[in-house]
Amino acid sequence: MNVQRAGNVSRLYLDNAATSFPKPPEVLQAMVHYATQIGASAGRGAYAEAQASAAVLRTCRERLCQLFNGEEANQFIFTLNCTDALNTAIQGLLRSGDHAITTWMDHNSVLRPYNALAAERGIEYTHIAVDPVTCVADPADIKKAIRPNTKLVAVVHGSNVTGTVQRIREIGKIAREAGIAFLVDAAQSAGHVPIDVQADYIDLLAFPGHKGLLGPLGTGGLYIRPGLEKVLTPLRYGGTGSISEQDVQPEFMPDKFEAGSHNAIGIAGLSAGVEWVLNKTVKTLFEHDQTLCRTFMECAENVDGLRYLGPQGIRDRMGVFSVQVGNYEPLQLAQRLENEFGILTRPGLHCAPLAHKHLGTVNAGGTTRLSFGPFLTPLDVKYAADALATIALENYSVAER
Repeated sequence: MNVQRAGNVSRLYLDNAATSFPKPPEVLQAMVHYATQIGASAGRGAYAEAQASAAVLRTCRERLCQLFNGEEANQFIFTLNCTDALNTAIQGLLRSGDHAITTWMDHNSVLRPYNALAAERGIEYTHIAVDPVTCVADPADIKKAIRPNTKLVAVVHGSNVTGTVQRIREIGKIAREAGIAFLVDAAQSAGHVPIDVQADYIDLLAFPGHKGLLGPLGTGGLYIRPGLEKVLTPLRYGGTGSISEQDVQPEFMPDKFEAGSHNAIGIAGLSAGVEWVLNKTVKTLFEHDQTLCRTFMECAENVDGLRYLGPQGIRDRMGVFSVQVGNYEPLQLAQRLENEFGILTRPGLHCAPLAHKHLGTVNAGGTTRLSFGPFLTPLDVKYAADALATIALENYSVAER
């Protein structure tokens, strides 16, 4: 099994929805190379090391552009993480009196900016209901919610609670035909599920560098469809190393949205992670993820007292599973999985309160989440499912007494 040893306890990491682990060895190698051989800040000098730093950034943009089929590499801007990217898009686009759309499955990284802008700028927004079981939003419902003042549709591609994969191509086409910007939160799907920003009609793609793209924490990005940068207002202003004689922010990409020195060492690692994904291909990684999902569902099927939420089949699903076992509280179950089986999971509400409200799990404190990564094997997943079955059957036996 894909376990890490810590003393006498084997550790099986099943929290890839929070951040991926382990990373490909190439990621650490790229960061060490940057730290020991380059070290300079891009755009802050004409010497060779500064030029090499700029090349690291340029290569990473080119790889991201290839991965997501972007129109131009400079339309990919680097951010602190996916949350930063989402805020750049949402706060940069919405103005007083605008209307926006999202779904019940969305993360606080969308919900909180929407609420803040409702209080600060008077924007309005609509939450689209989702299917009671699969948690899939009907694109027709999004179309019905469009108003004359609707400026943005924001949708989480893969749910960090249920693993539900929304039908972004259908939604994107509706938004494009209505002339409305379409923002996709790819926090869970980037690197796991195929994404084509042109074929999927995506105007704004927010993604973390440290999850499915296998880079380090503190990295992320936002794709801005060419032309849309003209109407987006930056969140921050400052030095870019370009047109320094002017005391206003550059209007050209990517400098307009990249004030201050870059996390170049992190971007070096991200670039290596993206290259690894490109070499493996997202199609192959997605097929592997689907195999892991099938394994888990087959092992969990018909286990008394064990329940997983979201799609009950492989359709519209990726490798994120929220589970409930009998009357166990989420934290209690997570602690038992760790202490007795060495399985690392995430209990709680997962920063998605409306999703848990929809699922009826808010008052229970949420669920216990297992999330898969590319280095897991079907045997790893079977081990986790068997551990859950052991706890569930023990709990069921106690309840029967």
